[in-house]
Amino acid sequence: MIRLLIVDDHALMREGLKQLFEGEGDIAVSAEAGNGEEALTMLQNETVDLVLLDITIPGIHGVELITKIRERPSSPPILVLSMHNEPQIAKRKLKAGASGYITKDSSPKNLLEAIRKVASGGRYIAADIAEKIAFEVSTAAPLVLHELLSGRELVILRMLAKGKKVCEIALELDISSKTVSTHKARLMQKMHIDSDVKLMKYTIAHGMTV
Repeated sequence: MIRLLIVDDHALMREGLKQLFEGEGDIAVSAEAGNGEEALTMLQNETVDLVLLDITIPGIHGVELITKIRERPSSPPILVLSMHNEPQIAKRKLKAGASGYITKDSSPKNLLEAIRKVASGGRYIAADIAEKIAFEVSTAAPLVLHELLSGRELVILRMLAKGKKVCEIALELDISSKTVSTHKARLMQKMHIDSDVKLMKYTIAHGMTV
């Protein structure tokens, strides 16, 4: 039996996953968490065989959360289940210690395959992302500016791209507006962008507004 810890801040997503796994005789949800801190607490109290992790969650998340999980003695393998299909994001999470990466638009069959493979000690990466990574390598693709950002900065950039204001982002991420503004200033500095207009043009050019 593969015992799962589901980490996702959307209750509907967690419920949908649990319903999917109910029909599988070898997979059971042992615990669930809505943020990074809850996930770390669950790992102290529950024995699980795999962490099914959404990287865009409140609090500790992304590379930082993966690192903290992997630092634990006898840490379970991590399968990232994300809405992001950019190869650079997948590579960053795999490098941090995740054993697999699959997107939320994948089929249930592929998700079940990924869970079983990663839980048994293997590695898994969604076929479309693997193809993009292979293409990047073969063509020596130049650095994309938003690859320079931390996980939290990338989340905020995507929210800005969708037209959300600083105060709205602060409310959604449960952080202060000042913290959001600081992240925004840092990400613009890293990307060498000096105005909101140029920032929006960049996000539009890289398909980040949809």
